[in-house]
This record gives sequence, C-alpha cells and structure tokens, in this order.
Amino acid sequence: MALRSMRKTRGCWGFIRALHKAPEAAPAPQVAEHTQLSWILTCMVRLPRLQHLHQWKAKSAKQKHDGTVGLLTYPVLQAADVLLYKSTHVPVGEDQVQHMELVQDLARGFNKKYGEFFPVPKSILTSMKKVKSLRDPSAKMSKSDPDRLATVRITDSPEEIVQKFRKAVTDFTSEVTYDPAHREGVSNLVAIHSAVTGLPVEEVVRQSAGLDTAHYKLLVADAVIEKFAPIKSEIEKLKMDKDHLEKVLQMGSARAKELAYPVCQEVKKLVGFL
Repeated sequence: MALRSMRKTRGCWGFIRALHKAPEAAPAPQVAEHTQLSWILTCMVRLPRLQHLHQWKAKSAKQKHDGTVGLLTYPVLQAADVLLYKSTHVPVGEDQVQHMELVQDLARGFNKKYGEFFPVPKSILTSMKKVKSLRDPSAKMSKSDPDRLATVRITDSPEEIVQKFRKAVTDFTSEVTYDPAHREGVSNLVAIHSAVTGLPVEEVVRQSAGLDTAHYKLLVADAVIEKFAPIKSEIEKLKMDKDHLEKVLQMGSARAKELAYPVCQEVKKLVGFL
C-alpha cells in the first residue's frame, strides 16, 4: 500500500498542485528519511496494537485475512510522515482518528524514553468528518472502491457526476431530510450538498423543501459540478505543462529533504544509531 502510494505521487501531483498552488507543498517521494523513521517507530509499537486498528481488520477481512506486513505497518509510516516534520496539527477524516491516536502515542512514547523531542500533534476535523459511499452509505467513500458509481472524483466529467448521483442509494421516502441514524443515503447527500455549498445542513434541508429525492440528487450533482469546475480546469492546465510539474516535484522533494534530514539524524543519535 505504501509503495503504491509512492508510485501514484507523480500521477496525482497535478491535482495536489492545483489545490495548494504552492511549490513548497510538494510531496516527498524521494526522501528516504520517511522510511528510516518509520522503521525506528515500528520497533516501538507492539504487534497487537497494529492488529487492533479497525482499518487493518476491515481490509484484512476483505482480503480473506491475507493482508501483508506492509498493510499492517502502514499506519506507522503515516506516523513517520507526521512526526518527521514535527507537525503540531494534522487535518484528517474521521476514519483516520484512530491512526492519529497511534501517532500521538508514538510521540509520547518516544519522548518518555528519549526526552521531549516530538510535539504531540492534534487532529483537525472538518464539519463533514466522513464522506459516505454513494452506493453504500454505511461505508466511507473510497477511491479504491471497485464500484465506479460509489465514488465521485474531482476529475469526473459533469455527465459522470450526474450519473453517479442519479444512481446514489437512498430509500423509499421521497422527502429530503437529515437523519443519519435512520436515513443514511439521503443524509449523505445533504451532507455533501452542505460541504460543497458551505451552507449549514439545516439551511440545505430548508431550501430543498418540496423536492423529491430524485430531483434533489440532480441538485446536489449540479452543486458538486460547480464546486469542482475551477479545480478541474486548473488540473487540465497543469497537465499540459509536465516539465513544470516535474520541476515543482523536484523542488518539493529537495525542500522536504532539507527539513527531514536533521530531524532524522537527531532521532538516530537519540536511539543510538549514530
């Protein structure tokens, strides 16, 4: 999983650049300190702790309990990504809160053993903590979902977005309401609508009074298309200049290396490698 993420870096960099518009925000696929710190942190965490992480249990079960060690230790690599830059706050989705608790515990454990070194980072959650699948609103929306109708991508065409929302799973009640406990599908659409428009959920529901869910799906699709349009346009522009993207990626890697190297060296000294 970690290796797959590294391979995808170049392909998704145009998207990242379009969102952040900052060369300094480049990912660091060529920074070996990430994996070096990950191995050190792996030596500090017990096997049962990783086996009890809900994402490991869920993904391992899907793979008929044939999950790899790389998948098992991936949260430790995530911890290294955070701690290597002495991050203090990390924006995450609700599904990553448990992994952030591991990051915090690793930081505390390292500090207790070797002295205060890593800040204990805090999670930053948005009002919409988790986007649910359009085809199974009990599960999160995931880019790896085999059902292409389940996940909306920023690079989807307007026609594809409309099709996905048309096929979104709701229920047999046509009224638009927000009740996640009893109406997961419609509530997910309301939450998405709220997120892309910036309106409170209550206001979204009020403005949708009188609409049935079939027409409401199209309204949400239009709102998503409008929100994604400028980002999608920027992505297309950037994809036309691959030399620029490569340069930005190289600059980002160099900057990440500059920040990561002294931290990793100090960690090595503290644990006795140097």
